[in-house]
Amino acid sequence: MKPTKLSFLILLIVAYTCLTFPLVAQSTQTIRGKISDGVSNTVLIGVSITILTADQKTFGAVTDANGQFRIDKVPVGRHTVRITYIGYEEQSIPNTIVTAGKEVILNVTLTESVNQLNEIVITGTTREDKTATNNDMAVVSARSFNVDDTKRYAGAIGDPSRMAANFAGVVGGNDSRNDIVVRGNSPTGMLWQLEGLNIPNPNHFGALVSTGGPVSMLNNNNLDKSDFMTGAFTAQYGNATAGVFDLRLRDGNNEKREFLGQIGFNGFEVGAEGPIGKNGASYIANYRYSTLGVFQSLGIEFGTGSSTPLYQDLNFKVTLPTRNGGKWSIFGLGGVSEIDLLGSEADLDGDADLYGSENIDSYPRYRTGIAGISYEKSLTERTFIRFTAGASATQEKFHADSLVRNAENEVSERYLRGQADMNTQKYSFNVLARTKINSRNSIVSGFYIDAQHFDLFLRNAYANLGRDTVRMNAQDNATLYQAYSNWKHRFGTSLSMNLGVHAQYYSLNEQAVVEPRASVQYIINPRHTVSLGYGLHNQAQNITTSFTQTRTPSGEVSLTNKDLDFTTSQHLVLTYDWNVTEHLRVKAEGYYQSLRNIPVERKSSSYSALNAGMSFAAEEEDSLVNNGKGHNYGIELTVERFFHRNYYFLLTTSLFDSKYEGSDGVERNTAFNTQYVINALAGKEWRVGKNKNFFSLNLKLTAIGGKYLVPINVEKSQQMGRTIYRPELAYSEQQDPYFRTDLRLSYRKEYTRSTLEISMDLQNLTNNKNIFDQSYNPRTNTVVTQYQQAFFPVPFLRYTF
Repeated sequence: MKPTKLSFLILLIVAYTCLTFPLVAQSTQTIRGKISDGVSNTVLIGVSITILTADQKTFGAVTDANGQFRIDKVPVGRHTVRITYIGYEEQSIPNTIVTAGKEVILNVTLTESVNQLNEIVITGTTREDKTATNNDMAVVSARSFNVDDTKRYAGAIGDPSRMAANFAGVVGGNDSRNDIVVRGNSPTGMLWQLEGLNIPNPNHFGALVSTGGPVSMLNNNNLDKSDFMTGAFTAQYGNATAGVFDLRLRDGNNEKREFLGQIGFNGFEVGAEGPIGKNGASYIANYRYSTLGVFQSLGIEFGTGSSTPLYQDLNFKVTLPTRNGGKWSIFGLGGVSEIDLLGSEADLDGDADLYGSENIDSYPRYRTGIAGISYEKSLTERTFIRFTAGASATQEKFHADSLVRNAENEVSERYLRGQADMNTQKYSFNVLARTKINSRNSIVSGFYIDAQHFDLFLRNAYANLGRDTVRMNAQDNATLYQAYSNWKHRFGTSLSMNLGVHAQYYSLNEQAVVEPRASVQYIINPRHTVSLGYGLHNQAQNITTSFTQTRTPSGEVSLTNKDLDFTTSQHLVLTYDWNVTEHLRVKAEGYYQSLRNIPVERKSSSYSALNAGMSFAAEEEDSLVNNGKGHNYGIELTVERFFHRNYYFLLTTSLFDSKYEGSDGVERNTAFNTQYVINALAGKEWRVGKNKNFFSLNLKLTAIGGKYLVPINVEKSQQMGRTIYRPELAYSEQQDPYFRTDLRLSYRKEYTRSTLEISMDLQNLTNNKNIFDQSYNPRTNTVVTQYQQAFFPVPFLRYTF
């Protein structure tokens, strides 16, 4: 691939755009929103909202009978919003970005103060910490996901998963995919939720056996503040052993129509939002098409040949308030993606293709669709309820041919290597109810029903060996039922406790489990907090594992994995938070995770399902039993300076160990045991020009320990003409450490009613050669090493109006 041509062309477009826009005076914008109780969601009347600008000017308002406020003519820039109300803890939202191109809409929930005495106003500790989660019962291994960070942090390229890789305990290390590896766990242990729905893999080229992909289908222009959890998560979340990404979509602007146009790594994008009628209803929608796909359709070549990723996606949400104070929401996302990886067109004298093989022509095709509808309402001043129903579907098709070359290295013959047609449909319904008994006690309860239909076909063919094996051929149904309840008790302003229970039943093999969850938090003083959390978590096996088939000696098909039990995990987490200053936070966390009931082979081997998720391919092991085990433990440190006085920094360090045992009883490193990961991010913003436009510089350094590999058996590979590994030495050889530097330069220009943003992401600035994979090449009769992304400039242009 030759990214410099693409970068140059987009930069020409950017330069032309900058030159053709006229200079105008400094602009202003509106900040408005709604304030409500954090548990019951009832609106709060008379709440005081104060805006403190960077140049110490103040603006103010109070909420009306509908809990809404509005402040007009706020200058563009970064400001602090403070919210105070009698009997509630004060809340502060620092670094609220105000631009001319979009109104700022803040929907904020407040926490009732425990200590109240008649009419005396007592405010709790201000919530300056922007990492505070939406779910206030998550007190360990949890932080909020701020959408602005995906736009600012170097290397994130607008991807929520790549942004999460900056958090402590999370490992990326693979430039081609955005899998979330949490504390040495397989990425398949992640739970994705969207507006309360349990959803499938939300990524382009996102296989059924993984939770990652090269490009996210989630559009950060649609996302609202969301929660990310890495262990001992609350009873509200189940069927996961590693982590949770609880995503929220924002409502569209219900008073003013706004539009955006955007060009970047993820694609060409257009978006719109605005009111529907005059009753407060709104819509928001964003459509995206792959950048390289656009240029290919125009006949412009950038060196990718036939291996051009083609994808498109749509994110939307429609919000419809009702007269009785309720609200309907209709939301969804969908995407299609395809690519032809043609080894037959490979340049055999050039570098190996990162994504394909010179000996294979493959044609993967993916489709994913998610749609839902929800209704929420505050039934009383103390009770809130939300109903959500939805449907999702995935389709994964794959066809691959093996290539035979003649003496001139031309393809002389091809034969079928494999094909797959994996289809799922899921219908979901869930209910969440929050009740505030009093200022000290609240309860969150609910249930999920996920009914899924599977239609799976997978075939491996070896025409030259006379073998043709069908590994999956199943049509079946399964339903997962989950229920939970979580009680929070606040002993006072300093000490609180959460006790919860989660239960789930899986109809495929009639399994049922009950899981206790607990946490306690003690605020020593406004600067120091200690928290302890415990959770028992279970996860059903991937359906590709359950329906992998084999044949008995008599030739009958047998589903030997269908009755596998849940994988079981126990988390124990200790957290220490130190608010050094109003803008500087230090967080240290230690954890231990015990994993049991892991699928391993009946025969003695090194295989374990804990290593699943390393690739898009299904594992295909049959005759598995729940006799494996493993453990993860480590310590994490986060030092974060929130954006203040025009700069920020974030340092996260994780030291951990991840081990497992297969059916042979030998303890080994897992495939994800990199043992350490260090992320250092920093950025500064400058105001430039008379119109107070903004230039910013953001830097990211990442260092990750090398992954452990299964060694290649060179002699047998030469005999068989394909890569043969040595499973008895599984994960005993370690790659070189991974290192990468990213630099992001950006400029934001404010006009009267619009905003122009231009940036350049210089990825892998030092051009470090990080190892991607090692395999045997039968043409050269050698073990070859494929490397990850080299230096890659990614231009970006965004215009909102």
